[in-house]
Amino acid sequence: MNEIQVHFPDGSSTGCPFGTQVDAFLDRLGVIPGGMAAVRLNNEILPLSTRLEVNATLAPVPLEAPDGVMIYRRSLAFLLAVAARNLFPDRSLYVGHSLGNSYYYTFADEKKPLPREIEDLTREMNALVAEDLPISFGYMAYGEALALFKKNKQTDTGLLLEQRSESKIKVNECKGFVDLYIAPLVNRTGILRAFSLLPYHDGFLLCFPGVGRGDTLDPFEDSAKIFSVYREYKKWGRIVGVHAVGRLNRLVSERTVKEYIRIAEAFQVNKIAEIAAKIYEKREVVKVILIAGPSSSGKTTTAKRLAIQLKVMGIDPVAISLDDYYVNTDKTPRDEKGEPDYECLEALDVPYLNEQLVALLEGKEVEIPLFDFKIGRRREGGGRRIRMARRTVLIVEGIHGLNDALTPQIGGDKKFKIYVSALTQLNLDDHNRIPTSDNRLLRRIVRDYQFRGNSAVGTIKMWPSVQRGERKHIFPFQNAADVAFNSALDYELAVLKFYADPLLRLVKPDLPEYSEAARLLSFLENFAPIPPQFVPGQSILREFIGESEFKY
Repeated sequence: MNEIQVHFPDGSSTGCPFGTQVDAFLDRLGVIPGGMAAVRLNNEILPLSTRLEVNATLAPVPLEAPDGVMIYRRSLAFLLAVAARNLFPDRSLYVGHSLGNSYYYTFADEKKPLPREIEDLTREMNALVAEDLPISFGYMAYGEALALFKKNKQTDTGLLLEQRSESKIKVNECKGFVDLYIAPLVNRTGILRAFSLLPYHDGFLLCFPGVGRGDTLDPFEDSAKIFSVYREYKKWGRIVGVHAVGRLNRLVSERTVKEYIRIAEAFQVNKIAEIAAKIYEKREVVKVILIAGPSSSGKTTTAKRLAIQLKVMGIDPVAISLDDYYVNTDKTPRDEKGEPDYECLEALDVPYLNEQLVALLEGKEVEIPLFDFKIGRRREGGGRRIRMARRTVLIVEGIHGLNDALTPQIGGDKKFKIYVSALTQLNLDDHNRIPTSDNRLLRRIVRDYQFRGNSAVGTIKMWPSVQRGERKHIFPFQNAADVAFNSALDYELAVLKFYADPLLRLVKPDLPEYSEAARLLSFLENFAPIPPQFVPGQSILREFIGESEFKY
Protein backbone atom coordinates (compact mmCIF):
# COMPACT_ATOMS: atom_id res chain seq x y z
CA MET A 1 0.00 0.00 0.00
CA ASN A 2 3.03 2.29 0.21
CA GLU A 3 3.40 2.34 -3.59
CA ILE A 4 0.88 3.93 -5.93
CA GLN A 5 0.45 2.82 -9.55
CA VAL A 6 -0.03 5.75 -11.92
CA HIS A 7 -1.34 5.35 -15.49
CA PHE A 8 -0.81 8.02 -18.18
CA PRO A 9 -2.65 9.01 -21.40
CA ASP A 10 -0.04 7.36 -23.64
CA GLY A 11 -0.73 3.98 -22.02
CA SER A 12 2.43 3.92 -19.91
CA SER A 13 2.49 3.57 -16.14
CA THR A 14 4.83 3.90 -13.21
CA GLY A 15 4.98 3.45 -9.47
CA CYS A 16 5.49 6.19 -6.87
CA PRO A 17 5.41 6.58 -3.08
CA PHE A 18 2.10 7.19 -1.32
CA GLY A 19 1.43 10.95 -1.09
CA THR A 20 3.38 11.98 -4.21
CA GLN A 21 1.96 15.18 -5.75
CA VAL A 22 0.48 15.02 -9.23
CA ASP A 23 2.70 17.86 -10.46
CA ALA A 24 5.66 15.53 -10.15
CA PHE A 25 4.39 13.90 -13.36
CA LEU A 26 3.77 16.97 -15.51
CA ASP A 27 6.30 15.82 -18.09
CA ARG A 28 4.53 12.45 -18.38
CA LEU A 29 1.19 14.15 -19.10
CA GLY A 30 2.52 15.62 -22.34
CA VAL A 31 2.98 19.09 -23.76
CA ILE A 32 -0.38 20.88 -23.72
CA PRO A 33 -0.79 23.85 -26.12
CA GLY A 34 -1.82 26.84 -24.02
CA GLY A 35 -0.88 25.15 -20.77
CA MET A 36 -2.47 22.88 -18.18
CA ALA A 37 -5.14 24.03 -15.71
CA ALA A 38 -5.61 20.92 -13.58
CA VAL A 39 -5.58 17.13 -13.75
CA ARG A 40 -8.31 14.57 -14.28
CA LEU A 41 -7.59 11.94 -11.64
CA ASN A 42 -9.80 8.85 -11.96
CA ASN A 43 -12.28 11.10 -13.80
CA GLU A 44 -12.34 13.77 -11.07
CA ILE A 45 -10.86 17.20 -11.83
CA LEU A 46 -8.39 18.14 -9.09
CA PRO A 47 -5.54 20.64 -8.51
CA LEU A 48 -2.09 19.74 -9.78
CA SER A 49 -0.83 19.79 -6.18
CA THR A 50 -3.15 16.89 -5.22
CA ARG A 51 -1.38 14.07 -3.38
CA LEU A 52 -1.88 10.54 -4.69
CA GLU A 53 -3.39 8.15 -2.14
CA VAL A 54 -4.88 5.48 -4.43
CA ASN A 55 -3.90 3.96 -7.78
CA ALA A 56 -4.66 6.60 -10.38
CA THR A 57 -5.29 7.19 -14.05
CA LEU A 58 -4.21 10.72 -14.92
CA ALA A 59 -5.16 12.98 -17.82
CA PRO A 60 -4.45 16.70 -18.29
CA VAL A 61 -7.13 19.42 -18.25
CA PRO A 62 -5.95 21.97 -20.86
CA LEU A 63 -6.44 25.63 -20.09
CA GLU A 64 -8.26 26.06 -23.41
CA ALA A 65 -10.77 23.26 -22.73
CA PRO A 66 -14.18 24.33 -21.31
CA ASP A 67 -13.25 23.01 -17.84
CA GLY A 68 -9.88 24.75 -18.08
CA VAL A 69 -11.53 28.05 -19.03
CA MET A 70 -13.68 27.95 -15.87
CA ILE A 71 -10.63 27.10 -13.73
CA TYR A 72 -8.77 30.05 -15.26
CA ARG A 73 -11.65 32.41 -14.41
CA ARG A 74 -11.91 31.18 -10.82
CA SER A 75 -8.16 31.55 -10.47
CA LEU A 76 -8.29 35.14 -11.77
CA ALA A 77 -10.96 35.94 -9.17
CA PHE A 78 -8.67 34.46 -6.50
CA LEU A 79 -5.73 36.50 -7.79
CA LEU A 80 -7.82 39.67 -7.59
CA ALA A 81 -8.79 38.80 -4.02
CA VAL A 82 -5.10 38.47 -3.10
CA ALA A 83 -4.29 41.81 -4.74
CA ALA A 84 -7.21 43.55 -3.00
CA ARG A 85 -6.10 42.16 0.38
CA ASN A 86 -2.57 43.48 -0.22
CA LEU A 87 -3.72 46.98 -1.22
CA PHE A 88 -6.92 47.45 0.79
CA PRO A 89 -6.70 45.25 3.92
CA ASP A 90 -9.55 47.15 5.61
CA ARG A 91 -11.98 47.01 2.67
CA SER A 92 -13.94 43.97 1.52
CA LEU A 93 -14.24 43.33 -2.19
CA TYR A 94 -17.40 41.60 -3.42
CA VAL A 95 -17.57 39.54 -6.59
CA GLY A 96 -20.82 40.04 -8.45
CA HIS A 97 -22.46 38.62 -11.52
CA SER A 98 -21.02 37.84 -14.92
CA LEU A 99 -21.44 40.29 -17.77
CA GLY A 100 -20.25 38.84 -21.06
CA ASN A 101 -16.65 37.75 -20.57
CA SER A 102 -16.23 39.55 -17.27
CA TYR A 103 -17.23 39.62 -13.59
CA TYR A 104 -18.57 42.74 -11.94
CA TYR A 105 -16.99 43.79 -8.62
CA THR A 106 -17.84 46.37 -5.95
CA PHE A 107 -16.48 47.28 -2.54
CA ALA A 108 -18.58 46.41 0.50
CA ASP A 109 -18.45 50.01 1.72
CA GLU A 110 -20.33 50.95 -1.51
CA LYS A 111 -17.72 53.58 -2.34
CA LYS A 112 -17.11 53.79 -6.05
CA PRO A 113 -13.49 52.81 -6.79
CA LEU A 114 -11.33 55.66 -8.01
CA PRO A 115 -9.54 55.27 -11.36
CA ARG A 116 -6.18 55.17 -9.57
CA GLU A 117 -7.43 52.38 -7.28
CA ILE A 118 -8.35 50.26 -10.30
CA GLU A 119 -4.94 51.04 -11.80
CA ASP A 120 -3.27 50.03 -8.52
CA LEU A 121 -5.17 46.72 -8.51
CA THR A 122 -4.09 46.05 -12.09
CA ARG A 123 -0.45 46.72 -11.23
CA GLU A 124 -0.63 44.52 -8.14
CA MET A 125 -2.19 41.64 -10.08
CA ASN A 126 0.48 41.94 -12.77
CA ALA A 127 3.17 41.96 -10.09
CA LEU A 128 1.75 38.76 -8.59
CA VAL A 129 1.74 37.19 -12.06
CA ALA A 130 5.34 38.25 -12.63
CA GLU A 131 6.39 36.63 -9.33
CA ASP A 132 4.91 33.32 -10.56
CA LEU A 133 3.87 32.41 -7.03
CA PRO A 134 2.52 28.97 -6.11
CA ILE A 135 -1.22 28.69 -5.43
CA SER A 136 -1.33 25.85 -2.98
CA PHE A 137 -4.17 23.53 -2.07
CA GLY A 138 -4.37 22.03 1.40
CA TYR A 139 -6.35 21.50 4.58
CA MET A 140 -6.98 23.36 7.84
CA ALA A 141 -8.66 22.15 11.00
CA TYR A 142 -12.29 23.27 11.15
CA GLY A 143 -11.85 25.49 14.20
CA GLU A 144 -8.62 27.00 12.84
CA ALA A 145 -10.26 27.84 9.50
CA LEU A 146 -13.30 29.38 11.18
CA ALA A 147 -11.11 31.54 13.43
CA LEU A 148 -8.96 32.66 10.49
CA PHE A 149 -11.92 33.71 8.34
CA LYS A 150 -13.43 35.66 11.23
CA LYS A 151 -10.09 37.35 11.93
CA ASN A 152 -9.74 38.32 8.27
CA LYS A 153 -13.33 39.66 8.22
CA GLN A 154 -14.41 37.04 5.67
CA THR A 155 -17.79 36.91 7.36
CA ASP A 156 -19.73 35.19 4.59
CA THR A 157 -17.04 32.52 4.27
CA GLY A 158 -17.30 31.86 7.99
CA LEU A 159 -21.07 31.54 7.67
CA LEU A 160 -20.61 28.89 4.97
CA LEU A 161 -18.70 26.74 7.46
CA GLU A 162 -21.78 26.61 9.70
CA GLN A 163 -23.30 24.28 7.07
CA ARG A 164 -20.13 22.15 6.85
CA SER A 165 -19.27 19.36 9.25
CA GLU A 166 -15.86 18.17 8.03
CA SER A 167 -13.11 18.06 10.65
CA LYS A 168 -10.67 19.43 8.06
CA ILE A 169 -11.51 22.18 5.57
CA LYS A 170 -10.09 22.49 2.04
CA VAL A 171 -8.43 25.83 1.39
CA ASN A 172 -6.35 27.63 -1.22
CA GLU A 173 -3.39 29.81 -0.20
CA CYS A 174 -1.16 32.32 -1.96
CA LYS A 175 1.24 34.79 -0.33
CA GLY A 176 -0.47 34.44 3.04
CA PHE A 177 -4.00 34.88 1.71
CA VAL A 178 -6.27 31.92 2.51
CA ASP A 179 -9.64 31.30 0.90
CA LEU A 180 -12.13 28.47 1.01
CA TYR A 181 -11.58 25.82 -1.68
CA ILE A 182 -14.64 25.59 -3.92
CA ALA A 183 -13.14 24.01 -7.03
CA PRO A 184 -9.61 23.63 -8.49
CA LEU A 185 -7.42 26.63 -9.27
CA VAL A 186 -4.29 26.78 -11.42
CA ASN A 187 -1.10 25.95 -9.56
CA ARG A 188 0.86 29.18 -10.21
CA THR A 189 0.04 32.87 -10.62
CA GLY A 190 2.32 33.13 -13.67
CA ILE A 191 -0.32 31.38 -15.76
CA LEU A 192 -2.83 34.20 -15.24
CA ARG A 193 -1.49 36.72 -17.74
CA ALA A 194 -4.62 37.50 -19.77
CA PHE A 195 -6.97 39.87 -17.93
CA SER A 196 -7.91 43.52 -17.60
CA LEU A 197 -9.81 45.71 -15.14
CA LEU A 198 -12.29 48.26 -16.47
CA PRO A 199 -14.29 50.89 -14.54
CA TYR A 200 -18.01 50.14 -14.76
CA HIS A 201 -20.89 51.92 -12.98
CA ASP A 202 -20.24 51.82 -9.21
CA GLY A 203 -17.52 49.18 -9.47
CA PHE A 204 -15.29 47.61 -12.07
CA LEU A 205 -15.09 44.61 -14.38
CA LEU A 206 -12.56 41.79 -14.26
CA CYS A 207 -12.33 40.86 -17.96
CA PHE A 208 -11.01 37.53 -19.24
CA PRO A 209 -10.75 35.69 -22.59
CA GLY A 210 -13.87 34.09 -24.02
CA VAL A 211 -14.26 30.38 -24.67
CA GLY A 212 -11.94 29.30 -27.46
CA ARG A 213 -10.11 32.66 -27.53
CA GLY A 214 -6.85 31.59 -25.88
CA ASP A 215 -5.11 34.67 -24.40
CA THR A 216 -7.13 37.12 -26.51
CA LEU A 217 -9.23 39.70 -24.67
CA ASP A 218 -12.09 40.81 -26.90
CA PRO A 219 -13.57 44.32 -26.53
CA PHE A 220 -16.18 44.51 -23.80
CA GLU A 221 -19.76 44.41 -25.09
CA ASP A 222 -22.18 46.03 -22.70
CA SER A 223 -25.53 44.43 -21.78
CA ALA A 224 -27.32 47.34 -20.15
CA LYS A 225 -30.65 45.55 -19.64
CA ILE A 226 -29.03 42.49 -18.09
CA PHE A 227 -26.90 44.64 -15.80
CA SER A 228 -29.96 46.63 -14.73
CA VAL A 229 -31.75 43.43 -13.71
CA TYR A 230 -28.71 42.15 -11.80
CA ARG A 231 -28.24 45.44 -9.98
CA GLU A 232 -31.89 45.54 -8.96
CA TYR A 233 -31.73 42.00 -7.59
CA LYS A 234 -28.43 42.66 -5.81
CA LYS A 235 -29.99 45.67 -4.13
CA TRP A 236 -33.00 43.57 -3.15
CA GLY A 237 -30.72 40.85 -1.74
CA ARG A 238 -28.98 43.40 0.47
CA ILE A 239 -32.31 44.83 1.64
CA VAL A 240 -33.68 41.44 2.72
CA GLY A 241 -30.29 40.44 4.14
CA VAL A 242 -29.69 37.39 1.93
CA HIS A 243 -26.84 38.02 -0.51
CA ALA A 244 -24.73 34.95 0.28
CA VAL A 245 -25.45 31.26 0.86
CA GLY A 246 -24.42 31.32 4.52
CA ARG A 247 -27.14 33.86 5.25
CA LEU A 248 -29.74 31.68 3.51
CA ASN A 249 -28.53 28.70 5.54
CA ARG A 250 -28.99 30.68 8.73
CA LEU A 251 -32.66 31.28 7.83
CA VAL A 252 -33.06 27.52 7.40
CA SER A 253 -31.45 26.79 10.77
CA GLU A 254 -33.58 29.47 12.46
CA ARG A 255 -36.74 28.07 10.80
CA THR A 256 -37.65 31.41 9.26
CA VAL A 257 -37.02 30.47 5.63
CA LYS A 258 -40.75 30.09 4.83
CA GLU A 259 -41.24 33.82 5.18
CA TYR A 260 -38.26 34.49 2.96
CA ILE A 261 -39.67 32.15 0.30
CA ARG A 262 -42.95 34.07 0.34
CA ILE A 263 -41.08 37.36 -0.09
CA ALA A 264 -38.93 36.00 -2.93
CA GLU A 265 -41.96 34.63 -4.78
CA ALA A 266 -43.93 37.85 -4.29
CA PHE A 267 -41.01 39.90 -5.62
CA GLN A 268 -40.93 37.76 -8.77
CA VAL A 269 -44.69 38.01 -9.28
CA ASN A 270 -44.37 41.78 -9.01
CA LYS A 271 -41.70 41.80 -11.74
CA ILE A 272 -44.00 39.84 -14.07
CA ALA A 273 -46.80 42.28 -13.30
CA GLU A 274 -44.50 45.16 -14.25
CA ILE A 275 -43.78 43.51 -17.62
CA ALA A 276 -47.51 42.99 -18.19
CA ALA A 277 -48.08 46.68 -17.46
CA LYS A 278 -45.52 47.66 -20.11
CA ILE A 279 -47.30 45.47 -22.64
CA TYR A 280 -50.65 46.96 -21.65
CA GLU A 281 -49.35 50.45 -22.36
CA LYS A 282 -48.73 49.33 -25.96
CA ARG A 283 -51.85 47.17 -26.27
CA GLU A 284 -53.14 48.97 -29.34
CA VAL A 285 -49.96 48.18 -31.26
CA VAL A 286 -48.26 45.11 -29.75
CA LYS A 287 -49.78 41.86 -31.01
CA VAL A 288 -46.93 39.36 -30.69
CA ILE A 289 -45.00 38.71 -27.46
CA LEU A 290 -41.76 36.79 -28.03
CA ILE A 291 -40.15 35.05 -25.06
CA ALA A 292 -36.63 33.62 -25.34
CA GLY A 293 -33.90 32.47 -23.01
CA PRO A 294 -31.34 29.73 -22.45
CA SER A 295 -32.18 26.17 -21.45
CA SER A 296 -33.99 25.70 -18.13
CA SER A 297 -34.53 29.41 -17.65
CA GLY A 298 -38.22 28.91 -16.89
CA LYS A 299 -39.61 30.34 -20.12
CA THR A 300 -42.74 28.18 -20.09
CA THR A 301 -43.87 29.11 -16.58
CA THR A 302 -42.96 32.75 -17.22
CA ALA A 303 -45.27 32.70 -20.25
CA LYS A 304 -48.09 31.15 -18.22
CA ARG A 305 -47.75 33.62 -15.35
CA LEU A 306 -47.52 36.53 -17.77
CA ALA A 307 -50.73 35.29 -19.44
CA ILE A 308 -52.52 35.47 -16.08
CA GLN A 309 -51.37 39.06 -15.50
CA LEU A 310 -52.47 40.06 -18.99
CA LYS A 311 -55.92 38.53 -18.46
CA VAL A 312 -56.28 40.60 -15.28
CA MET A 313 -55.75 43.67 -17.48
CA GLY A 314 -58.36 42.59 -20.01
CA ILE A 315 -55.96 41.24 -22.65
CA ASP A 316 -56.62 37.81 -24.15
CA PRO A 317 -53.30 35.94 -24.60
CA VAL A 318 -53.02 32.96 -26.95
CA ALA A 319 -49.90 30.79 -26.72
CA ILE A 320 -48.11 29.40 -29.79
CA SER A 321 -45.24 26.94 -29.41
CA LEU A 322 -42.35 27.14 -31.85
CA ASP A 323 -41.89 23.41 -31.31
CA ASP A 324 -44.86 22.87 -33.61
CA TYR A 325 -43.06 24.64 -36.48
CA TYR A 326 -40.13 22.26 -36.80
CA VAL A 327 -39.42 21.05 -40.31
CA ASN A 328 -39.78 17.31 -40.85
CA THR A 329 -36.85 15.41 -39.36
CA ASP A 330 -35.52 14.35 -42.77
CA LYS A 331 -35.07 18.06 -43.63
CA THR A 332 -33.39 19.06 -40.37
CA PRO A 333 -29.96 20.70 -41.00
CA ARG A 334 -26.85 18.89 -39.84
CA ASP A 335 -24.11 20.27 -37.62
CA GLU A 336 -20.36 19.98 -38.17
CA LYS A 337 -20.44 16.43 -36.77
CA GLY A 338 -23.20 15.37 -39.14
CA GLU A 339 -25.76 15.22 -36.32
CA PRO A 340 -29.25 16.82 -36.60
CA ASP A 341 -29.05 20.45 -35.43
CA TYR A 342 -32.42 21.11 -33.82
CA GLU A 343 -31.27 24.40 -32.30
CA CYS A 344 -30.45 26.29 -35.50
CA LEU A 345 -33.04 28.67 -36.94
CA GLU A 346 -33.25 26.60 -40.14
CA ALA A 347 -34.67 23.68 -38.12
CA LEU A 348 -37.90 25.71 -38.01
CA ASP A 349 -40.28 26.33 -40.90
CA VAL A 350 -39.84 30.10 -40.67
CA PRO A 351 -41.76 30.95 -43.88
CA TYR A 352 -44.80 28.95 -42.73
CA LEU A 353 -44.68 30.53 -39.26
CA ASN A 354 -44.65 34.02 -40.77
CA GLU A 355 -47.41 33.13 -43.22
CA GLN A 356 -49.63 32.15 -40.31
CA LEU A 357 -48.67 35.16 -38.17
CA VAL A 358 -49.46 37.57 -40.99
CA ALA A 359 -52.81 35.86 -41.59
CA LEU A 360 -53.66 36.11 -37.90
CA LEU A 361 -52.78 39.80 -37.77
CA GLU A 362 -55.09 40.33 -40.76
CA GLY A 363 -57.96 38.83 -38.77
CA LYS A 364 -58.03 35.48 -40.57
CA GLU A 365 -58.54 32.12 -38.90
CA VAL A 366 -55.65 29.66 -39.11
CA GLU A 367 -54.98 26.12 -37.98
CA ILE A 368 -51.88 25.97 -35.81
CA PRO A 369 -49.78 22.90 -36.71
CA LEU A 370 -49.08 20.08 -34.29
CA PHE A 371 -45.63 18.50 -34.55
CA ASP A 372 -45.41 14.84 -33.55
CA PHE A 373 -41.93 14.19 -32.20
CA LYS A 374 -42.45 10.42 -32.25
CA ILE A 375 -42.79 10.31 -36.02
CA GLY A 376 -40.68 13.42 -36.69
CA ARG A 377 -43.25 15.33 -38.74
CA ARG A 378 -46.41 17.44 -38.52
CA ARG A 379 -49.75 15.80 -37.99
CA GLU A 380 -52.27 16.65 -40.67
CA GLY A 381 -55.36 18.35 -39.24
CA GLY A 382 -54.24 17.88 -35.66
CA GLY A 383 -53.78 21.49 -34.56
CA ARG A 384 -55.97 24.20 -32.99
CA ARG A 385 -57.90 26.72 -35.02
CA ILE A 386 -57.49 30.29 -33.76
CA ARG A 387 -58.45 33.81 -34.78
CA MET A 388 -57.30 37.09 -33.22
CA ALA A 389 -59.80 39.56 -31.77
CA ARG A 390 -59.04 43.17 -30.87
CA ARG A 391 -57.78 42.27 -27.40
CA THR A 392 -55.87 39.16 -28.46
CA VAL A 393 -52.07 38.96 -28.25
CA LEU A 394 -49.96 36.00 -29.29
CA ILE A 395 -47.34 34.65 -26.90
CA VAL A 396 -44.58 32.85 -28.80
CA GLU A 397 -41.95 31.09 -26.67
CA GLY A 398 -38.72 29.60 -28.02
CA ILE A 399 -34.95 30.03 -28.19
CA HIS A 400 -35.00 32.19 -31.35
CA GLY A 401 -37.61 34.67 -30.14
CA LEU A 402 -35.22 37.63 -29.93
CA ASN A 403 -33.80 37.06 -33.41
CA ASP A 404 -35.70 39.18 -35.94
CA ALA A 405 -34.88 36.58 -38.59
CA LEU A 406 -37.56 34.43 -36.93
CA THR A 407 -40.33 36.96 -37.68
CA PRO A 408 -39.10 39.06 -40.63
CA GLN A 409 -42.63 39.75 -41.89
CA ILE A 410 -43.85 41.20 -38.59
CA GLY A 411 -43.17 44.88 -37.99
CA GLY A 412 -40.97 45.74 -35.03
CA ASP A 413 -43.65 47.91 -33.43
CA LYS A 414 -46.00 44.90 -33.26
CA LYS A 415 -43.49 42.78 -31.31
CA PHE A 416 -42.57 42.83 -27.62
CA LYS A 417 -39.49 40.80 -26.74
CA ILE A 418 -38.72 39.30 -23.34
CA TYR A 419 -35.39 37.74 -22.39
CA VAL A 420 -35.65 35.20 -19.54
CA SER A 421 -32.74 33.76 -17.59
CA ALA A 422 -31.93 32.55 -14.09
CA LEU A 423 -29.66 35.41 -12.99
CA THR A 424 -29.06 34.50 -9.37
CA GLN A 425 -27.74 37.36 -7.21
CA LEU A 426 -26.63 34.94 -4.51
CA ASN A 427 -22.89 34.38 -3.93
CA LEU A 428 -21.21 31.56 -2.03
CA ASP A 429 -19.18 34.19 -0.18
CA ASP A 430 -17.28 37.44 -0.87
CA HIS A 431 -14.91 35.91 -3.42
CA ASN A 432 -16.81 32.96 -4.88
CA ARG A 433 -19.81 33.41 -7.14
CA ILE A 434 -22.55 31.03 -8.24
CA PRO A 435 -22.45 30.60 -12.02
CA THR A 436 -25.82 31.10 -13.70
CA SER A 437 -25.11 28.03 -15.85
CA ASP A 438 -24.79 25.83 -12.72
CA ASN A 439 -28.20 27.01 -11.53
CA ARG A 440 -29.75 26.09 -14.89
CA LEU A 441 -27.88 22.78 -15.18
CA LEU A 442 -29.20 21.62 -11.81
CA ARG A 443 -32.71 22.65 -12.84
CA ARG A 444 -32.36 20.60 -16.01
CA ILE A 445 -30.91 17.54 -14.29
CA VAL A 446 -33.91 17.46 -11.99
CA ARG A 447 -36.49 18.19 -14.71
CA ASP A 448 -35.01 15.67 -17.17
CA TYR A 449 -35.26 12.94 -14.54
CA GLN A 450 -38.70 13.94 -13.25
CA PHE A 451 -40.44 14.31 -16.61
CA ARG A 452 -38.27 12.85 -19.37
CA GLY A 453 -36.79 9.77 -17.77
CA ASN A 454 -33.21 10.94 -18.39
CA SER A 455 -30.37 10.23 -15.98
CA ALA A 456 -27.97 12.85 -14.67
CA VAL A 457 -25.32 11.24 -16.90
CA GLY A 458 -27.40 11.94 -20.01
CA THR A 459 -28.09 15.55 -19.07
CA ILE A 460 -24.46 16.27 -18.18
CA LYS A 461 -23.29 14.65 -21.42
CA MET A 462 -25.48 16.90 -23.59
CA TRP A 463 -24.92 20.11 -21.60
CA PRO A 464 -21.80 21.31 -23.53
CA SER A 465 -23.79 21.07 -26.77
CA VAL A 466 -26.65 23.01 -25.19
CA GLN A 467 -24.25 25.74 -24.09
CA ARG A 468 -22.72 25.99 -27.57
CA GLY A 469 -26.21 26.49 -28.97
CA GLU A 470 -26.93 29.21 -26.41
CA ARG A 471 -23.75 31.10 -27.25
CA LYS A 472 -24.64 30.93 -30.94
CA HIS A 473 -28.41 31.42 -31.01
CA ILE A 474 -29.47 33.18 -27.80
CA PHE A 475 -26.83 35.29 -26.06
CA PRO A 476 -25.95 37.40 -29.16
CA PHE A 477 -29.56 38.65 -29.27
CA GLN A 478 -30.23 39.35 -25.57
CA ASN A 479 -29.70 43.09 -26.01
CA ALA A 480 -32.55 43.12 -28.54
CA ALA A 481 -35.05 42.40 -25.77
CA ASP A 482 -37.49 45.08 -24.63
CA VAL A 483 -37.22 43.75 -21.08
CA ALA A 484 -35.19 41.12 -19.22
CA PHE A 485 -36.81 38.92 -16.59
CA ASN A 486 -34.88 37.15 -13.85
CA SER A 487 -36.42 33.73 -13.21
CA ALA A 488 -33.96 32.79 -10.44
CA LEU A 489 -35.22 32.26 -6.91
CA ASP A 490 -32.40 32.60 -4.44
CA TYR A 491 -33.69 29.76 -2.28
CA GLU A 492 -34.08 27.28 -5.15
CA LEU A 493 -30.66 25.60 -5.05
CA ALA A 494 -31.41 24.48 -1.49
CA VAL A 495 -34.59 22.82 -2.83
CA LEU A 496 -32.94 21.39 -5.95
CA LYS A 497 -30.35 19.80 -3.67
CA PHE A 498 -33.12 17.52 -2.31
CA TYR A 499 -33.63 16.08 -5.83
CA ALA A 500 -30.23 16.48 -7.48
CA ASP A 501 -28.02 15.03 -4.75
CA PRO A 502 -29.18 11.38 -5.11
CA LEU A 503 -29.20 11.66 -8.92
CA LEU A 504 -25.61 12.94 -9.00
CA ARG A 505 -24.46 10.18 -6.63
CA LEU A 506 -25.56 7.63 -9.24
CA VAL A 507 -22.82 8.92 -11.58
CA LYS A 508 -19.91 6.60 -10.88
CA PRO A 509 -16.15 7.32 -11.14
CA ASP A 510 -15.68 5.09 -14.20
CA LEU A 511 -17.78 7.51 -16.32
CA PRO A 512 -16.42 10.67 -18.01
CA GLU A 513 -19.36 12.64 -16.57
CA TYR A 514 -18.20 11.88 -13.04
CA SER A 515 -16.00 15.00 -12.87
CA GLU A 516 -18.98 17.30 -13.39
CA ALA A 517 -21.20 15.31 -11.04
CA ALA A 518 -18.52 15.43 -8.33
CA ARG A 519 -18.12 19.19 -8.80
CA LEU A 520 -21.85 19.79 -8.50
CA LEU A 521 -22.10 17.57 -5.41
CA SER A 522 -19.28 19.52 -3.76
CA PHE A 523 -21.04 22.77 -4.68
CA LEU A 524 -24.38 21.61 -3.21
CA GLU A 525 -22.66 20.72 0.09
CA ASN A 526 -22.69 24.43 0.85
CA PHE A 527 -26.51 24.56 1.03
CA ALA A 528 -28.74 23.61 3.93
CA PRO A 529 -31.64 21.71 2.30
CA ILE A 530 -35.10 23.26 2.07
CA PRO A 531 -38.11 20.88 1.92
CA PRO A 532 -39.87 20.96 -1.49
CA GLN A 533 -43.27 21.29 0.19
CA PHE A 534 -42.33 24.90 1.03
CA VAL A 535 -42.44 25.78 -2.71
CA PRO A 536 -45.73 27.44 -3.84
CA GLY A 537 -47.78 25.66 -6.52
CA GLN A 538 -47.35 28.41 -9.13
CA SER A 539 -43.63 28.89 -8.55
CA ILE A 540 -41.30 28.75 -11.55
CA LEU A 541 -39.37 26.15 -9.57
CA ARG A 542 -42.35 23.77 -9.90
CA GLU A 543 -41.65 23.58 -13.65
CA PHE A 544 -38.56 21.55 -12.71
CA ILE A 545 -39.46 19.67 -9.52
CA GLY A 546 -43.10 18.87 -10.35
CA GLU A 547 -46.56 19.27 -8.78
CA SER A 548 -47.13 22.62 -10.44
CA GLU A 549 -50.59 24.13 -10.56
CA PHE A 550 -49.92 24.80 -14.25
CA LYS A 551 -50.24 22.19 -16.99
CA TYR A 552 -47.28 21.72 -19.34
